[in-house]
Amino acid sequence: MALKQQLQLKQQQKLSPLQMQVIKLTELPTIELEERVKQELEDNPALEEGLEINDDSSDFDSDINQDDDTNISQEDITLGDYLSEEDIPDYRLRDNNKQSSTARQDEIPFSVAASLHEHLIEQLGECELNERDHTIAEYIIGNIDESGYLDRSLSAISDDLIFQQNIDVSIDKLRSILDIIQDFEPTGIAACNLQECLLLQLKRKKQSKAVKLATAVISDYFDEFSKRHYDKIMKQLSIDNNILKEVIQEITTLNPKPGNNWDDSLATTLSTIVPDFIVEVYNGELFLSLNNRNVPDLRVSREYSDLFKGYSDNKESMNADTKNAVLFVKQKLDSARWFIEAIKQRQETLQRTMQAIIDLQYDFFLTGDDAQLKPMILKDVAERTGYDISTISRVSNSKYVQTNFAIYPLKYFFSESMQTDTGEEISSREVKSILKECIENEDKKKPVTDDKLSEILKEKGYIIARRTVAKYREQMNIPIARLRKEI
Repeated sequence: MALKQQLQLKQQQKLSPLQMQVIKLTELPTIELEERVKQELEDNPALEEGLEINDDSSDFDSDINQDDDTNISQEDITLGDYLSEEDIPDYRLRDNNKQSSTARQDEIPFSVAASLHEHLIEQLGECELNERDHTIAEYIIGNIDESGYLDRSLSAISDDLIFQQNIDVSIDKLRSILDIIQDFEPTGIAACNLQECLLLQLKRKKQSKAVKLATAVISDYFDEFSKRHYDKIMKQLSIDNNILKEVIQEITTLNPKPGNNWDDSLATTLSTIVPDFIVEVYNGELFLSLNNRNVPDLRVSREYSDLFKGYSDNKESMNADTKNAVLFVKQKLDSARWFIEAIKQRQETLQRTMQAIIDLQYDFFLTGDDAQLKPMILKDVAERTGYDISTISRVSNSKYVQTNFAIYPLKYFFSESMQTDTGEEISSREVKSILKECIENEDKKKPVTDDKLSEILKEKGYIIARRTVAKYREQMNIPIARLRKEI
């Protein structure tokens, strides 16, 4: 057997532990951050609650060098980072809230109902998965939208995992983990599209003749069913009208949005969430604060840093066991410092992003009038803050702001720019509102087509193409005219 030597050049983007921490923490809403901080405090003895206590510690810089006869493979351990009082980080979360108003913050609603994601994570905890697969499953669950659908492709999730968490996972492996999640409640959860969602629900039903036929219809004749070409279905399956009615009855009892059991409407959602931001109006001015009331102050353990300093007096006589102990202490101190710094960066990122949104939607936050909402996209906020669009997207996802008028998801403030026939720039949200009103008032026996809706909008001064009407209609989960028809 011949040995073959091959040189391969491979480019990889490595993220530091701190960068990975920041990415993960930035995505978390306040309620999940609280749990994450509690977990870190339990896992890392070098991290503790409380403000840093000042003392007159001596300051010196020293190294523990590896000896040739030890089995320590890590690079030299630098003590200097942990020896001076001013180098031991602490993070006072509440000090960042420059405009605190206790009376208002006491009214912040606290989440008492389990969210869809929490419900899925709870079921995940009952699965026998190793740590790596559990992390992958959590990430998949994090990409399930309010309706219960997986809103990213498996290939995109695979790319995210290798970039954000340094986990290289194949599409087949992701599929196998997704299959586990799709067995969770509610039935039909984590489907990639409506067809898969319905098939998942039919699979869990008692397999009667009607259910088996319904499965065949959705699996093999989904397009014909969607377009209500019932004659073709009856001919292909050799069934009569009465049996078809039974099949349709089975299908119409399915839930096209299984996630709505938890988030049926914005009003329901807002009654159970904890806001991440508080924007208040005082004397015609806006004041922003972060909701950190249940997140404790953090600091690096003085006991651990003192323990680390103590090793420096005997570094020359250290054996392998002692050096291993030092490495353990250093790892915990590093982890504590990274976590505290990541929390700092998360709060700064959230503060700057929310302030940019306020600046762009200032009139709305003053008045609470939806008509004052201006067109705004992720790029607009990114340009104001200097952050990447991906960072703005992470901040905006699953975050809420409490105002003097109501609580809103940050995504509420983002909409595309449109123009009227007079050249006035308006938000696409306004166009969608008019479009929805037109459809609600249509004759259900003769629903309005997208072409006709485009003409109606044009008469109202909104120059909107038919394909744009179709896009907005789909975004509002309104079916095409043929499917809105009532007999």
